Amino acid sequence: MTASLPASYRFDPAEALRLAHQTLDIEAAGVLGLKRGLDDRFVQAVRAILECRGRIVVMGIGKSGHVARKIAATLASTGTPAMFVHPAEASHGDLGMITAADVVLALSNSGEVAELTVLLPLVKRIGATLVSMTGNPRSSLARHADILLDSGVEQEACPLQLAPTASTTAQMALGDALAVALLDIRGFRAEDFARSHPGGSLGRRLLTHVSDVMATGDAVPRVLPEASFAELMHEMSAKGLGAAAIVDARGSLLGIFTDGDLRRLVETGADLRALRAADVMKPNPRTIAPTALAADAAERMEQHRITALLVADPNGLLQGVVHIGELMRSKVV
Repeated sequence: MTASLPASYRFDPAEALRLAHQTLDIEAAGVLGLKRGLDDRFVQAVRAILECRGRIVVMGIGKSGHVARKIAATLASTGTPAMFVHPAEASHGDLGMITAADVVLALSNSGEVAELTVLLPLVKRIGATLVSMTGNPRSSLARHADILLDSGVEQEACPLQLAPTASTTAQMALGDALAVALLDIRGFRAEDFARSHPGGSLGRRLLTHVSDVMATGDAVPRVLPEASFAELMHEMSAKGLGAAAIVDARGSLLGIFTDGDLRRLVETGADLRALRAADVMKPNPRTIAPTALAADAAERMEQHRITALLVADPNGLLQGVVHIGELMRSKVV
């Protein structure tokens, strides 16, 4: 049952959609407008951050503070050491976190917020490079800055022109532009991103290798080529991976026999008791290197519609077997 709205509400579905469209149009225009203001100052900011021997200290208060936290997090996760410092806390001791080796990126749309402007002379006295991101190029924040990034927008999406909307979207976009330019210059790769996100799905996919998830030693089903069919079946059943490797006395991989091969063999009506492992194995099986990514093993299994993949070294020696079940338990897939 839908609850009734208060009598003072003027809910008009069509008007709600119109305002939503208008908001997106205004915010999109604000972001696109930033392109016209991008100039050598943006390049200077990128260079200052690249040359920074300390950390990027991102500051802001109110809605700009929320954006500043996100920018700091984005920079840190893409190869640029960064942290957020709250201006009010900085006035009560946290300013000691900032050193002359740092770059301070300060956000304020008006450029006149008291909690931030009171810190500007102190930041300059410390010797840190000050990069401002403000929508008011004549503000106190802009005047104190070594480098000014103009994040100004023509109007807010808020019909009252009070709540920061388009201006915070513009700040967010400009922060992302900095992060993308920096990661490209640094040669930051997906593997680097994964290292800072080891708990995420991307981290698992890019950091987990076959050697981390494969079965080894006695857990690997294997028989010699002269093994009887009964011995082959016993080994497959005991190890429970749906396949068995056929190897020579040195451990060199000769072939594979799978549950699917067994079904097809039974359908032929052959006398299974008379067969040896060498008679039923599939030679030249698909393999993967232990150094390969586990995600690559999963992709090959999906491509060939198999549930297990033998692991071999460059010389063809059997190293282990990776099973789809273990890949799922490791959350690689």
